[in-house]
Amino acid sequence: MSDARGVSGFNFFEHGLDRQAIEAAYSRWAPVYDLVFSHMLGPGRRAVATIASRADGRILDVGVGTGLELPMFRDKARVVGVDLSEPMLQRASARVAREGLKNIAGLARMDASRLAFCDASFACVVAPYLLTVVPDPEETLDELARVVRPGGEIVLVNHVSSSDWPMSALEEFIGESFSVTLGWRPQFPWSIIGDWIDSRTDMRLTERRVLPPFGLFTLTRIERLARWGEHSRRPYDEHRRPFEHA
Repeated sequence: MSDARGVSGFNFFEHGLDRQAIEAAYSRWAPVYDLVFSHMLGPGRRAVATIASRADGRILDVGVGTGLELPMFRDKARVVGVDLSEPMLQRASARVAREGLKNIAGLARMDASRLAFCDASFACVVAPYLLTVVPDPEETLDELARVVRPGGEIVLVNHVSSSDWPMSALEEFIGESFSVTLGWRPQFPWSIIGDWIDSRTDMRLTERRVLPPFGLFTLTRIERLARWGEHSRRPYDEHRRPFEHA
């Protein structure tokens, strides 16, 4: 399933984008995030909310940010949102109160790779625009898989790197020069997701399609199967602690 075209592993993720840099970046973005990104990222948010709202059970929204997609979930959905950035979460909480969103069961500050939930806690996990932000996408995917129940699904929206030389060169330049300032990496090969799915006996790709605007983003749906073998997840590390609830 890999189409990294000769570029493998996490060499794409060696430009200093750690958790501290991410928190600092999104503290800067928080006051203007909705103004800058609400329109461009709207189609992907609507897609994940529509799909997840069909789930028979609780939904986890990882990387909820300012909560732009929260009003898009159906009234009967039960949604829990988590994010690393306290300033972003404060705006999400204000949105929930302002719009009277009764379907939001809670918001909490957590690291996406250290979720404070039991195994198989959710019928659906959505992570819009998350994987280009986190320091270790594979580790984060492992954690999303841990908390979704068998028969449930993970729904991602993510920028996937262009295969065209001019655009791929631009993505590489921006990534090397500005990732820490921006808080995300423009360069992200599909193989990061595809190879992870291939490595798991309990995961199956059910849908992959591009989204507007201009096909910049890819929707990915991954079903968690009933099989749950010894190679389906990384060993639990007791020294990894989640952030406290906000």
